[in-house]
Amino acid sequence: MKPLQTTGKLDQSTIGVLLALGAYGWWGAVTPVYYHQLQHVPVLELIAWRVLAGLPIMLALLWATSRHRALLAILRQPRIVGTLAITALLIGINWFVFIIAVDANRLTEASLGYYINPLVSVALGMFFLGERMRPLQWVAIAIAGISVTLLAVMIGGVPWISLSLAGSFALYGLLRKQVKADAATGLTVEMLLLFPFMIAVLIFVGVGEGVMIAEGPAWMVIMLLLGGPVTIVPLLLFTGCARRLQLSTVGLMQYIAPTGQFLVGVVAYGEEFGSERILAFCLIWVAVIIYSLDTWRHARAGTPVTVPE
Repeated sequence: MKPLQTTGKLDQSTIGVLLALGAYGWWGAVTPVYYHQLQHVPVLELIAWRVLAGLPIMLALLWATSRHRALLAILRQPRIVGTLAITALLIGINWFVFIIAVDANRLTEASLGYYINPLVSVALGMFFLGERMRPLQWVAIAIAGISVTLLAVMIGGVPWISLSLAGSFALYGLLRKQVKADAATGLTVEMLLLFPFMIAVLIFVGVGEGVMIAEGPAWMVIMLLLGGPVTIVPLLLFTGCARRLQLSTVGLMQYIAPTGQFLVGVVAYGEEFGSERILAFCLIWVAVIIYSLDTWRHARAGTPVTVPE
């Protein structure tokens, strides 16, 4: 009986790792490549179709998994809906800035934002939730701060893409921790709240430049409608891995996504990566290694680990 139980656990862990690789690999490669292929489409229209094409899929998913009652229960609670309205705004900002980064061939800056995001989340947890930071976490955050400061000085400006992505997603994770809703149900409510604004965005774009989904070829229509699955598939993979893996493992694997974005930007699209960026990224990688080793060490010791969403 014991060998069977062990095998089952190993199988679940293996499945969890594969799902995590799929989720973070998707965010690291598929998502940036997808939006890079649509660089000629207005950013606002891309954001709109991410919601408009994704919401029907999410509603169908909740109905198929009998979670529509949970959705209705949340919609009856004004306080939760209010919090999710703020998180909807934050995730909308995050999506907007990321697509701008891809469109402007600044994917490496986006990857820097997602590298420092967990460290920003830890700092927010200390300030707003009273979570105690361990010494090595302080060291990692200090090194990350030095890295961003050096980059700002060397490039002669604030790396706003990196800071916007890290800040918006860290705040998003902080607020979502306060809401008792699974990832899929919460995202569905956020999309519902964004839906009327996305309709308004399409009208605005249509009056001005014209919407590509109406004026473009058939393949363009298909690509834009794929904005929904491109958003939802990695979320489903992530939800599956989170149920099967320890949070510390998920936390360590999250760096696959920015690493993938970094490689896509530098190797596939030939983004400039001068000496100032090399120095900044080396410091960030040192901070990430310190943070990851500290997380792994305390997880092995049985110390509760807080992993940002």
